[in-house]
Amino acid sequence: MNERPQAVRDEPRWAPALAILVVLGLLAVLPHHVQVMPVWVSYVVALVVIVPMIVVTLTANTLWMRIERAVIMLLGAAYIANTAAELADMIGIITLHPPETRAVSLLSSSLAIWVTNVLTFSLLYWQVDGGGPSSLASGATPKPDWLFPQAAAPEVTSPDWQPLFLDYLFLGYNTATAFSPTDVLPLTRRAKMLMMLESTISLLTLVIVAARAVNVLP
Repeated sequence: MNERPQAVRDEPRWAPALAILVVLGLLAVLPHHVQVMPVWVSYVVALVVIVPMIVVTLTANTLWMRIERAVIMLLGAAYIANTAAELADMIGIITLHPPETRAVSLLSSSLAIWVTNVLTFSLLYWQVDGGGPSSLASGATPKPDWLFPQAAAPEVTSPDWQPLFLDYLFLGYNTATAFSPTDVLPLTRRAKMLMMLESTISLLTLVIVAARAVNVLP
């Protein structure tokens, strides 16, 4: 049987799918941003991620939810490796070449990395927390990796409240801007490591690359 709790069944996948499409559109219009992989790779990866989301929305099948989780985990690992290469490339441009010649490229690249950073880690948080939607769909009750204020104060929310993707998008945005937990607290070591990694990528992008590019703009 593939019956799922109401909180999981009522979560459509349009929000994460739309976020992925927004990032693809951003990458397409940004001028001359630094990239390690060809542009078509990003479109293939997006298609691979979105297809399981569509199937899950249409069928509510737990097998496809596990496939969705595995694909997002692979996406996260590939993103971290690609971003490390892109940041190294941009830092090399700053230190080895006159940055005045690449100011626009550095700014657009910084924006692309920052937005993709927020999205990717939001997807990871969504799938990691308590085993992700597939764990809830299987009827398991694992311990959460993050403590949301609604769970800490159940008297102010509905008794069947569960965090959805938009809650993790908010968590990812706060982590990338504040570089620290805000209203959502990490409970496990893997949650803390993921947040620390996202903050590090955001800090390097904003402080080293974007700030340097702004300084050399005419």
